[in-house]
Amino acid sequence: MTKIFIDGSAGTTGLRIYERLESRHDLELIRLTEELRKDTEARREALNSADIAFLCLPDAAAIEAVSLIDNPATAVIDTSTAHRTADGWEYGFPELCGRRERIAGSKRIANPGCHASGFVALVEPLVRCGIITESAKLTAHSITGYSGGGKKMIAEYEGDGRDPLFDAPRQYGLTQKHKHLPEMSKICGLETLPVFCPIVAPYYAGMEVTVPLFRDEICGKVQDIKDAYRDYYKNGLVKFTDEADEGGFLSAGKFSGRDDMEITVCGNEERILLVARFDNLGKGASGAAIQNMNILLGCDEAEGLNV
Repeated sequence: MTKIFIDGSAGTTGLRIYERLESRHDLELIRLTEELRKDTEARREALNSADIAFLCLPDAAAIEAVSLIDNPATAVIDTSTAHRTADGWEYGFPELCGRRERIAGSKRIANPGCHASGFVALVEPLVRCGIITESAKLTAHSITGYSGGGKKMIAEYEGDGRDPLFDAPRQYGLTQKHKHLPEMSKICGLETLPVFCPIVAPYYAGMEVTVPLFRDEICGKVQDIKDAYRDYYKNGLVKFTDEADEGGFLSAGKFSGRDDMEITVCGNEERILLVARFDNLGKGASGAAIQNMNILLGCDEAEGLNV
């Protein structure tokens, strides 16, 4: 039976992974008591005893956790930002060309960031097929539920007497130094970091990432973009649809509670909107991590997921 250890199981992502895996009969979860949860030697033993270790930790702690592993058989799925652009780590978005096979053979997998997942799903295929050039200077807007901010933000939004400013969407990442930017550009092969405008809104979960384009920024037509997506996303948990419009609206909450992603193309021939919708805690975090684990195990990659 495959042994699994979740280092950082008390955080939002770690808890979600634990809840999803504890009922699976093909897995054995290695558990540490509350007293040992932060004990270095106890964590070292658990990490090296695991066939697959999930790291649900801040960046520095994730780097430390990797340093504790000397068992070459232990595979690591890191949900932090620490290794997403690092040499020797496979980027854990299996729907991208060739990555499913590389994930299956890897011992070091970096789970994508939530905002980055939508951006990469929209942009990487178009760069790969030449519709968007590597020199393109792109903009992205992304709206997310407050659960993406972890326990502290959840407590702020759900606490009594919360700040009235929390009742409306709030833009952040104002310095244009958001932690997802490096992976967004590197994985897509872009020469320039995009202008990225993330927004947190007063609902629990769900994410919508939009990349706007002018006609002169693409090589081809809108139909070429749709055809590229339709051909690219034939397998996995990312699906293209032509029929996402909800009476002139697109709700960021449509995929809340799910582990798949929908992408669509809106606008017209002159001004184009590329849109990805998914759950920031699902395909944007714990769902993606479990999908990567399933690929490592050689089972149905949607096993235990809501798709």
